[in-house]
Amino acid sequence: MANAAQSDDHIPVIVGVGEITDRPKEITDGLEPLALLEQALKRAEADSGSKLLGDIGSLDVVNFLSWRYRDPEKQLAGRLGIKPAHLYYGPVGGESPIRYLHEAAQRIARGECGVAAVCGAEAQSTATKAERAKVELPWTPFAHDVEEPKRGAAFQKPMAVKLGVFRPITVYPLYETATSAHWGQTPREAMAESGELWSVYSKVASENPNAWLKRRFSPEEITTPTPENRLIAWPYNKLMVANPTVNMGGAVLLTSLAKARAAGVAENRIVHVWGGASAEEPRDYLIRDQFYESHPQNAVLKSVMDLAGGDGRKFDAIELYSCFPCVPKMARRTLGLGPDVQPTVTGGLTFFGAPLNTYMTHAACAMVRRLRGGAKLGLLYGQGGFVTKHHGLVLSRQAPGHALAQDTSVQAEADRHRGKVPEFVTEASGKGKVESFTVLYGRGGEVEHGVVMMRTANDCRALARVPANDGATLAHLTNMDRTPVGSLGDIAMAEDGVLEWQHP
Repeated sequence: MANAAQSDDHIPVIVGVGEITDRPKEITDGLEPLALLEQALKRAEADSGSKLLGDIGSLDVVNFLSWRYRDPEKQLAGRLGIKPAHLYYGPVGGESPIRYLHEAAQRIARGECGVAAVCGAEAQSTATKAERAKVELPWTPFAHDVEEPKRGAAFQKPMAVKLGVFRPITVYPLYETATSAHWGQTPREAMAESGELWSVYSKVASENPNAWLKRRFSPEEITTPTPENRLIAWPYNKLMVANPTVNMGGAVLLTSLAKARAAGVAENRIVHVWGGASAEEPRDYLIRDQFYESHPQNAVLKSVMDLAGGDGRKFDAIELYSCFPCVPKMARRTLGLGPDVQPTVTGGLTFFGAPLNTYMTHAACAMVRRLRGGAKLGLLYGQGGFVTKHHGLVLSRQAPGHALAQDTSVQAEADRHRGKVPEFVTEASGKGKVESFTVLYGRGGEVEHGVVMMRTANDCRALARVPANDGATLAHLTNMDRTPVGSLGDIAMAEDGVLEWQHP
């Protein structure tokens, strides 16, 4: 039962979820993000069984990238005819929907509002098709004078940008290769784990009516490169990475327990917010201590496990963020879950679809439905950047038995485990030891170049190129039966001022 000292006016609950997946027959019939948001919110209100949109006092809108607006949160509030005291449009980050849900729940717990909404939408599929067809969309005019939000390259070192390792698809492989080597896996074993895991995500997506790609893929289909499933950045094929070319909107409505009951929300629709945790890595990934684990991820997941009695197996419904396989593979180990874990209630960013920053809004919707359907304890884990920002949230149909905590950062715990960070250098000679690596591929499957993150003789960190014509070194890097992590090679400076690494 809820804490007796806690008034129902201060107990936050989720009462409504709404989603829309837009597949227009004609490009110009596609709904813009603002329209998708409005539809998702109306569906969330209908799902609650009561009239709540007019009472929204807190509205968080997840950042969108498929279309640029001036003050989209104000435009949305105007469409809804509301003037919430808290009105926020946040920065880029895949963890942001979970953070907004958590903060909205905390606002309700503090008595600052009675109804809160979190929503996000993207229309990248329609926007991309319109651009290719040179079709003008009848949407709110694109706000060219609004600054584009800062993303990957803005936070990375010039050498990372020069070598192409500044986008998610080229940075996450550095974690993939470092973690699997640390766990004692051969690349073949690591690939098999990824294939099995992603096949489970695809099965869940195939059963989710809101998913973009409703087809179950076998592990072999996912891990085998083909012209349709091309290698993008070693060891990731197209079916192992997020698919942002979708049109989707999602929304979650929260109220106080008192407000929910007064509004006539059925008891079996109410889902309690138990609490959660957050922590971050430095945005410049090259100033992290290592790449085989994430201290903030560990701290966040251990904190949410504490809410479940210290045992990750107590969660019978789980969503582990799935932009790339390394993320849920790391998370399941920290949670103490085996490779047979069902890591999703939604379907994953490859198969359900990756509406950029707002996938976890849809995951929250799927989690609420799963809990209403009989699951006891749900974990939502989202992350953003390059294994950078982490947020976990625990939900249940049952009341938590404790008041919602207001201080939920576990940054100090994460930082306590951080080791010495090596100095980053752009000049070196002698031998370099592989700390991690990837190989970048063109659209036709051709190697563009390899990138080795290495430690120099004096234990500095450097990035080095492996030219496309160095077949022997590339074969060493992509050997499926033996990881190159930890191997030594020769460092040389190329004419363009970039270090190169060669396996002897």
